[in-house]
Amino acid sequence: MNTLLQKAIEGNRLSPAEALNLLKNAPWTQVAEAANSMRHRMNPGNKVGYTAFRIVNYTNVCEVTCSFCSFCRPAKSPEAYVLSLDEIRQKTLEAKAKGADQIFLQGGVNKDIPLSYYTDVLKMLTQELGVKVRGFSPVELVRIAEFNGITLDQLLDVLKEAGLSSVPGAGAEILSDRMRQMLSPKKLPAQQWCDTLVACHKKGLPGSANIVFGSVETPEEIIEHLEYVRKTQDAAHGFKSFVVWTFQPQTDKFPIRHVRGDEYLKLLALSRLYLDNIPHIEVSLLGMGLSLGELGLHCGADDINSIVIEENVLENHGLTSIEEAEAFIKNAGFTPYRRSLNFD
Repeated sequence: MNTLLQKAIEGNRLSPAEALNLLKNAPWTQVAEAANSMRHRMNPGNKVGYTAFRIVNYTNVCEVTCSFCSFCRPAKSPEAYVLSLDEIRQKTLEAKAKGADQIFLQGGVNKDIPLSYYTDVLKMLTQELGVKVRGFSPVELVRIAEFNGITLDQLLDVLKEAGLSSVPGAGAEILSDRMRQMLSPKKLPAQQWCDTLVACHKKGLPGSANIVFGSVETPEEIIEHLEYVRKTQDAAHGFKSFVVWTFQPQTDKFPIRHVRGDEYLKLLALSRLYLDNIPHIEVSLLGMGLSLGELGLHCGADDINSIVIEENVLENHGLTSIEEAEAFIKNAGFTPYRRSLNFD
């Protein structure tokens, strides 16, 4: 086997230059084989995790206006909305009836929403309805703090007190400032994205990280992204998992290319090898579909994340019930186990 792959399997950290070499030159099957070995070393046994949650997009108003997003609306649009507490309650009750016990709050950067709205939603969800809540991307958190004239640390204390238990690593896409200028100049620069999540993790609000590729990013920028994520994890150890996504065609304002299955699986596998400090790798059934997702479980991933109840931003190619998730995992040759968004 490639000596760099053997190095990773033996528990020695790959350098960015070594990872770039593997990304550019190593056969994807060798990278996948090595990642599968590392997956079983880090997570012994034949188990694959899944979770059940509902995504609640509490608003579609957003001033960030990412070039690849078709979901957001300007505040004065007739299609703009902010969900009421009653609407969020109803969505949560529907999700609980399907077996979900967690809510994933996602929205936009909407300066007209008062801080009390967020705390009231969190208290309702956790205290009245008894569900756990993951919510608010780094850019949402930074802007909410700015809109309310408080520090990020103060905001995190308020949200945690109200019931927030974890945060997503959303809005990462590609952590290269060149790419971020193309994606959305109003989003956080790469280092600020990392610093925001370090602050969250140090407050006891863990979460996940991801990469979204399939545009005009370079191999060097992909490795730069992985290095940002690894350094962030070294600083605060709050990432429970890492997910590899591809850009989905939503607008004509951002160039998207076709990502072959072997290309996706190679990056998934390389992520397992490079991110030696993140315990779990999730395969994206939502974006990549079931067939490629099954292969991903033999290429370094040990989690499928799904089921997803309601998805308004991306087309859902994944699973929509607990029974489907467990059957999928069993058919792939593994033993399913249900976990929380925080891998509790």
